[in-house]
Amino acid sequence: MEAARKQARYGRLFSQLGDLLTKTADPDARMATIVAVLHNKMEYFYWTGFYMLIDGELTVRTYQGPLACQVLKKHTGVCWAGIDRGEVVVVQDVNQFPGHIACDSASSSEIVIPLRDKSGKITGILDVDSKSLNSFDEIDARWLEKIVSLI
Repeated sequence: MEAARKQARYGRLFSQLGDLLTKTADPDARMATIVAVLHNKMEYFYWTGFYMLIDGELTVRTYQGPLACQVLKKHTGVCWAGIDRGEVVVVQDVNQFPGHIACDSASSSEIVIPLRDKSGKITGILDVDSKSLNSFDEIDARWLEKIVSLI
């Protein structure tokens, strides 16, 4: 997607989500709404969802797309890289990422955004996969961080 068009779409989605998320303070409802909007409005999002840290394990929560891995092997793959590094991770070709966990072999690129609580502690991640290589960039990273901060 062309950069200007992508920027404009994220701007509209951020505004839409800002309005929608005023209905409840419940984080699960907010995550479900974010996933539904992103997955259905961004055509290159193949799998969109949250994994949460629960008792030291990264466990799937709200998502849209094909069947997900329920629990991800500790400190392995792109999702755990986002947790362990404490930052957004963009992978242009998941097959080149050491330890990549292939929950679905159709995924080719991926972006992971850490989710933090009010104290700044990482509690989970937003994970988005695409069927195409090189789908995600700095525009996705910046806007998805803003969107996740709405939770």
